[in-house]
Amino acid sequence: MKALALVLLAVLSPPVIAQTACPAAGDVAQSHLLGTWRAEVEGRNSATLHLEKHPEYAESVSGHLDRGERRSQVAGEVEDGELTLEESADGVHIAATWLGDVVEGSCGREVRGTWTLDGQPTGVPFVLRKQ
Repeated sequence: MKALALVLLAVLSPPVIAQTACPAAGDVAQSHLLGTWRAEVEGRNSATLHLEKHPEYAESVSGHLDRGERRSQVAGEVEDGELTLEESADGVHIAATWLGDVVEGSCGREVRGTWTLDGQPTGVPFVLRKQ
């Protein structure tokens, strides 16, 4: 009788849903970057950033940045909570660099830093928010 009760309990109980822990900023990895992001660069229109696994480098990302009808390629990585992305209009030359920090407490869903055009001495602030 006890065995039957245990079997019924196991069969009729709702499944336990695993909860994903919120990673600390320094623990954010490539897998947390994958997906669609809203990119806001000070003084510019917002853009949409799409990141996926890099086809050649296991812990890196690649993708594209859409600014209206203009699309740029991007590639980069996150290490110890620091994001580095390189942006290219032609897939060969670096047009801009994104250097930022994962915001603590954002569960890897927000990055803040500086976007710098190639050849410029200073950059402007940016915010990336995962959609």
